[in-house]
Amino acid sequence: MIITGMSGSGKTLAANCFEDLGYFCVDNLPVDLIPPFRELLQRSGKKIPYTALVIDAREGAFLKQFPAILRDLRDRQTPVQLLFFDCSDDVLKRRFSETRRPHPMSRSVETLEQAIREERGALTPLRELADRIIDTTTFTGHQLRTFLKNAFDSTKGSAAPRVNVVSFGFKYGVPAEVDLLFDVRFLPNPYFVDNLRPLDGRTAAIQQFLDEHEATGEFVGRLQEFLSYLIPHYAAEGKSYLTVALGCTGGKHRSVALAERLGQYFRSADLPVSVNHRDVGRE
Repeated sequence: MIITGMSGSGKTLAANCFEDLGYFCVDNLPVDLIPPFRELLQRSGKKIPYTALVIDAREGAFLKQFPAILRDLRDRQTPVQLLFFDCSDDVLKRRFSETRRPHPMSRSVETLEQAIREERGALTPLRELADRIIDTTTFTGHQLRTFLKNAFDSTKGSAAPRVNVVSFGFKYGVPAEVDLLFDVRFLPNPYFVDNLRPLDGRTAAIQQFLDEHEATGEFVGRLQEFLSYLIPHYAAEGKSYLTVALGCTGGKHRSVALAERLGQYFRSADLPVSVNHRDVGRE
């Protein structure tokens, strides 16, 4: 596992989480040492079955060599995944302000905004190569740890993909990491009911409002049937994780309610699942 991405997006927490899952972790390994590191792992046999390497903008000019190194690893049939951790610029600025740590790119620019912009440009080639992009904008540390454990814990012994259900608002953009996306804006909108507007889809009042409309139950039933059909086929192809996104206008009412319903369905079927509401806290 190779972990990269924006500074402040959660790479260190991810490395700690992978270490807890039994991975041998190396932070800031120079990219030139990745090929000899691979050779060492091969010679160790099965003594080190799982490894996680963190590489990022601290590599500087050497980072340009990484795409060629990654291609060589894949050409040699190395079982490698590249995870790119991303986050919105506003949240990155807030996180750096809270920790008071200098940004790795701050030596060459005058402001934090410029540092974030410069790093994003430098990491664009790695983002394009990533097997998986993990957007941590709305994750707390605890939520990110739970998400990573659900997605990558190889000790659970389940053949089924680990499912991440995400609710979101189209007005804020589609999540970066989506396998299946469903638009639920065809359902009646609680936003236009004065006493329901301040609530979100996790409340009983919103759930009841949606259940009063026949289309809700019919859609949920068809969606559950559809996913029940798909998941065994994904499992047969070796897919270990699946992100299902449900979107409404603002990501507060309809998508949240249905994401909660879908999470309950997966749990009742004994499938590993996490439910995240990306936009429920937005105004």
